[in-house]
Amino acid sequence: MNTGIGEDGAHAPVNVLLVDDQPARLLTYRAILEPLGERLVDAHSGAEALQRLMEEEFAVILLDVNMPGMDGFETASLIHDHPRFEQTPIIFVTAVNVSDLDRMRGYKLGAVDYVTVPVIPEILRSKVVVLGELHRQRLALQQANEQLAAANQSLQAEKARELAALNDALRIKNAELAERNRELQTQVGERLQAEAQLREQDRRKDEFLATLAHELRNPLAPLRNALAIRRLRDGGDDALQPVMERQLDLLVRLIDDLLDVARISRGKLNLRREPTTLQAVLRTAIETAAPVLENGGHPLQVALPGPPLPLHADPHRLAQAFANLLGNAAKYSDSGRPVLIEIEAGDRDVAVAVRDQGIGLTAAQMQEIFEMFAQVDTAVDRARGGLGIGLTLARHLVRMHDGDIEVGSDGPGRGSVFRVRLPLAEAAAATVSGDAATAEEDPGDLRVLVLDDNQDAADTLADLLRMLGYDCRCLYDPHAAEALVADWQPDIVFLDIGMPGLSGYDLARRLRAQAGGEGRQLVAVTGWGQPEDRRRTRESGFDHHLVKPPELAAIRMICAQRRRDSQIAAGSAGSSGAR
Repeated sequence: MNTGIGEDGAHAPVNVLLVDDQPARLLTYRAILEPLGERLVDAHSGAEALQRLMEEEFAVILLDVNMPGMDGFETASLIHDHPRFEQTPIIFVTAVNVSDLDRMRGYKLGAVDYVTVPVIPEILRSKVVVLGELHRQRLALQQANEQLAAANQSLQAEKARELAALNDALRIKNAELAERNRELQTQVGERLQAEAQLREQDRRKDEFLATLAHELRNPLAPLRNALAIRRLRDGGDDALQPVMERQLDLLVRLIDDLLDVARISRGKLNLRREPTTLQAVLRTAIETAAPVLENGGHPLQVALPGPPLPLHADPHRLAQAFANLLGNAAKYSDSGRPVLIEIEAGDRDVAVAVRDQGIGLTAAQMQEIFEMFAQVDTAVDRARGGLGIGLTLARHLVRMHDGDIEVGSDGPGRGSVFRVRLPLAEAAAATVSGDAATAEEDPGDLRVLVLDDNQDAADTLADLLRMLGYDCRCLYDPHAAEALVADWQPDIVFLDIGMPGLSGYDLARRLRAQAGGEGRQLVAVTGWGQPEDRRRTRESGFDHHLVKPPELAAIRMICAQRRRDSQIAAGSAGSSGAR
């Protein structure tokens, strides 16, 4: 078979099939095409053309349209019906003018062109040259594909051998790794067991330190009460009084530091609570976050309420929590977007919402946003920065202030809102100092009951309350409290939590259930001061939670507030009766 490519790489002649029933025309075709140097093959009918095609491959077919028997159209149809020849180009030759329909029919049968008789030599030669060259290129491409397929097959065989060798090496390595893995699993098991033992020891240490701090606080309660009694009785003229008070405060601080060891191991921080206001805390937070807001061009929209909202909190730590929320809103908002602070005050708590128009959060992100090192968007083009601990710390600090924090978002690109809810303190806690409270105190007929199984703590606290002018009684047995409270109807009950036989939690619930129990002030006085302990006292019905040893200012504040509430209630009742 003539391939059209010589062995030395030069182009060899291609086969050209000349089909016409008139010998004179065949001679004309030859005379025109022989200068091209191609191999010309004659066929005198459509049947002979088909026979030639079965024997050889042709680059182009010059086919007469009007032949007796099988005309050119029928011959072309049979040629292109064969899968070997369906791509063979056909040039129709006609001695008569053909209609457009005939041309369309020819093109559908595979014709690439028409020439008319008399044939113009230059036109016919140019058409055959183009089609011959296309045939050579197709054959060259076919040969290149065959060579590529052979090379690919050889390469695949080589790669298969290399892969087999690699698999053998991997099997050996896998066996070695499996043995090493068994050794590591044994070591991991031993390490996990050691870690579990360390965690158990750490847990016991934390429990021991917390219990130790609680037990040490109990004897400090009567000491602080006794010192407060001495100050009220002697007016603070004794030179030893401030020495003892300073040393007692130092001892309390040492016990607090001892407890902090357990807190630190659990990632907790220590608060220094004092009377303050939400307005003061937010002003500090805004001042802290101002550089971040200004750098991002985020206008801050906030309207602080006029009346002070009192808090009993660590102002620095709480301001840090709000500053973290403002910084988070700025970091995750595009430049120029505003940040809003919304405040809604209730009777006993206040809600603060920090709202932004930033990238927003998905439902899954809201579930983990407060986890340590959580990062919502780490895209380089946003350059958010930070380590992902700001929101974790904010939640921790808010919860340490007996509050809670939650996040909401309508979805990505629709901003976020962080809502913080904090309990409000009694107004006197934020505005009245100890001396001012003393000057304004009017005990009146306020009745106070002290209940503690530690007789020294109960007696000294009762004596202190009596020196402040209150009608006070003292009990050591929790089981006798219900009858006495029902008969005497005290206004305030200072109640220890850890008592034998009946805990302060259970007793508080019983006292609340009595007639008039809802209007009675219940104050927990305990050595336990963790957020969980404060939550339990609130759930049990306590109004206040004092950590032993209780401070005189806190005791005065609670009693003075109760007295003012009673006077307001009495005044309202009188006004209603007068009408």
